[in-house]
Amino acid sequence: MPEPEARHILGKFDADLESLRDNVLMMASLTERVLARAADGLFHRDLDACNSVIADDAEIDALEKTIDGDGVQIMVRFQPIAKDLREVVSAMKVSGNLERVADQAVNIARRARKLNQSPSLPETAALEPMFRSAIDLFRASIRSFGDRDEELARALKPRDRELDAEHHRVINDLTVRMAADTARIHDYLDLIFIARYIERIGDHATNIAEDAVFATSAEDIRHTAPPAV
Repeated sequence: MPEPEARHILGKFDADLESLRDNVLMMASLTERVLARAADGLFHRDLDACNSVIADDAEIDALEKTIDGDGVQIMVRFQPIAKDLREVVSAMKVSGNLERVADQAVNIARRARKLNQSPSLPETAALEPMFRSAIDLFRASIRSFGDRDEELARALKPRDRELDAEHHRVINDLTVRMAADTARIHDYLDLIFIARYIERIGDHATNIAEDAVFATSAEDIRHTAPPAV
């Protein structure tokens, strides 16, 4: 039976680790919110939504710093090993990917603000299914991390490849339209950049899923080929 001091230390570690994970999930909730607002800014031409995405980015950045600092303190104080260490490191890595997803939302909001100063482009709507896919992928990755759902996490790479294929189709279509309507070439370029930002959201979501697998099973599934069909 563990000594009282050991039980106290173990209980404090568990509480600090849970607090770290709670902060990551709070950061994920804020990130999901700015993604939704970026979508409103782009597809509903909502200037207030664009501005709120940019304003909220500072709160997300601050949370990332808090999570990094708390994670370092846990490692210094408790010197965790094995699964406990993986949990701490994965939480810190997830927060970094969340910050990058929020950056993509800010990039989209800034481009949307520019687009909204010109007449609406019908081709903007073509990005909506892709954006929806990216947000769904992001939500699933957070669920896999929060629920420690390794099966779900492993299922997300093929979905990211589908998003990549969708990205290529959208870029090809926009390039054709840009060549036919050179008067609005800058607007089409903004849409091409936005498509790239959306594709990057999928990449970061996949990174989060990979960290969820690593935390649970210590397996590194980065750069692995899809299973044979």
